[in-house]
Amino acid sequence: MPGKNPHPRRDPHGHSYGKPEPAPSAFPPEAWKKSDDYLYGIDLYNFAYWWECHEVFEGLWHAVGHDTEQGNFFQALIQFAAANLKQFLGNHQAAGKLLTSGMIRLQKIPRFYMGIYVADLNENLRRHVADSDFRAPLIRLHEQNLM
Repeated sequence: MPGKNPHPRRDPHGHSYGKPEPAPSAFPPEAWKKSDDYLYGIDLYNFAYWWECHEVFEGLWHAVGHDTEQGNFFQALIQFAAANLKQFLGNHQAAGKLLTSGMIRLQKIPRFYMGIYVADLNENLRRHVADSDFRAPLIRLHEQNLM
């Protein structure tokens, strides 16, 4: 937790201090099921390891390119992880801004993308913003597009 625990990489007491920076590999969106980095990032998000999730998705964002559809998707996921962390730390205004920005990014993504029903995720995030008691939605992966 930022401000509560040592920085994972910069502080000698951090859990990743001295370890090499992860360097996820780019992959085509249709190969999402084979990307251990992507699947790991989703797991980190769903188990509320938002800082670590942010780091994984940021590596993927750099790997695929910032100005690509996939890069835009990863940046939205980064913003959701950061928003959840801000919400947890009590900074609700920053959390709301990050969630809104990520949701706007998702509007540029196909309805089914990299195993995610984007409209469902966006709706769950909208509910999360509107209802302070609604927990951060999980990111659910689906094998195929059933729409």
